[in-house]
Amino acid sequence: MSSSFFLPATQGPEGDFMGRMLSFRLAYIFSYNLFQFCGHTWILANSIARFLTFGRDALADTFYSVGFVMSLCQLLSILELFHIADRIEKARLLPRFIQVLEKNLLLIMIIMLEEIQSKPVVCAQFFLWNIMDLLRYPHELLCLLDKPSIAMLWTRYTLWIPIYILSVATEGVTIYQALPYVEPTAANSKPLNSTVSAHVHLPVLLMLYLPFLALGASLTVWQLLKERRHHLEKWKKMKRK
Repeated sequence: MSSSFFLPATQGPEGDFMGRMLSFRLAYIFSYNLFQFCGHTWILANSIARFLTFGRDALADTFYSVGFVMSLCQLLSILELFHIADRIEKARLLPRFIQVLEKNLLLIMIIMLEEIQSKPVVCAQFFLWNIMDLLRYPHELLCLLDKPSIAMLWTRYTLWIPIYILSVATEGVTIYQALPYVEPTAANSKPLNSTVSAHVHLPVLLMLYLPFLALGASLTVWQLLKERRHHLEKWKKMKRK
């Protein structure tokens, strides 16, 4: 996506109005990507600085130090679905929907279960999420400025895929480690009716979510590989011209 996508196609009063609207949309999407880039940069820099200062002890309170900013960034990422639906951003809706959904669901679980917030796997999860987003948002900003880089393009659509797979595996480990803390809470619940008791719900739902997580990740990787081939072939054609 480049800034030429937002240029008006007509002249006159109607063309001027469309030009202002498209310029506003360009300013909005640029501000959004810049905010996300700055937010994730702060999270990563804060986490690395704390680790270099306190060593392994910093892993236990990573969520308490960066959890609010991470939650804000992930909550705002829901807007990306509207960006794609409204054609402000050119991307495939399905893989982005899966990525946004799995991140926010896991983050909600981490917020609700204080016992796992100090687990090292949560720190690893945040680290992988930040690396993924810091590979994506700079590329988006360069495209908006109409200054795409082949190095950023290759990094965005090549390194991003194995990191995403590793991130999904870490999400599965996080859910597995959360199960012992969900079961005692749910086991003390009263039966909803005479045949089905409430203690089945949360642990079983989390276990059922794992295969759906793997399926969604597989579909996302397949779509990402198609996007990678498309963008790299498009770049090669542009270089030939």
